Order: sequence, then C-alpha cells, then structure tokens
Amino acid sequence: MQEIDEKILTFIKEHHVMTLATCANNIPWCCQCFYVFLKDEVKLVFTSHEQTRHIQEALKQPIVAASIVLETKIVGKIQGLQITGRLQPIAKERFNHYKMAYLKRFPVAATMDTTYWTLEIDYMKMTDNRLLFGQKLIWERNG
Repeated sequence: MQEIDEKILTFIKEHHVMTLATCANNIPWCCQCFYVFLKDEVKLVFTSHEQTRHIQEALKQPIVAASIVLETKIVGKIQGLQITGRLQPIAKERFNHYKMAYLKRFPVAATMDTTYWTLEIDYMKMTDNRLLFGQKLIWERNG
C-alpha cells in the first residue's frame, strides 16, 4: 500500500469532523460526524444511528464520499481533504478495537446509544494552498 504523505496525516489528526456524502435515487445527502483515523488500516471510525438517512443510504450503496476542511476566508490558507471509500458496519471480532479507538478520542460517546461504522478509504486528495496555490496531494489505496 502506498505511503500517505505526512501533510495529509497531520491534517487528518488536527481535525475531528468529516462531512459524509451519500446518494440514493439520484438525490445526494450530507451529514457531519466526529471521526477517529486509524492510520495502519487507513480507515475513519465514526458513530451514527442505523436509522439515519445517510446510514440507510450507505447500507444500500456503500461507496461514499467524505471531506474534512479547514474553515477560512483567506484563499492562501485553504486546506481540505476529499475522500472516497466504502462505508462498512463493524464485524463483531473487530468491534472492541474500533470502539476503543473512538472512545479514546471521544469518551463522551460511551454514554451514547449509537452504532459504530468504518469508512475504508480508497482515495484521498488534499488541497493545501499554503504549499502552493492549487497544490494537490493524492493518495490511493491501490496506487
């Protein structure tokens, strides 16, 4: 598997909210979720109730998109990460591993009645205008 550029890793670690995008019947939908990143598996772990629109759509069409962005009005400071991958329910044998990783970053989730999910990342494109205007860093799982 291709090495992930350190700038991408740093950006993911500095943030904690992703926008997840799904689509059903040609109608797109977005939601925001707290996440934790598992570098060794190149996965985002997040929680969401199974009956939410985005989860229901992803269960039917698991290929999803996501983004992580830095909010700024200054063009020279724009940073963002665009992601595609596969949303997956967590298998029983891996459940504690993913849950503990998530709870380590978001302990309040221990009090929530929720479901844990993973987004196995296949592709990432980072824009970082601090490097060079329009500069893109690309990572692909099979690249």
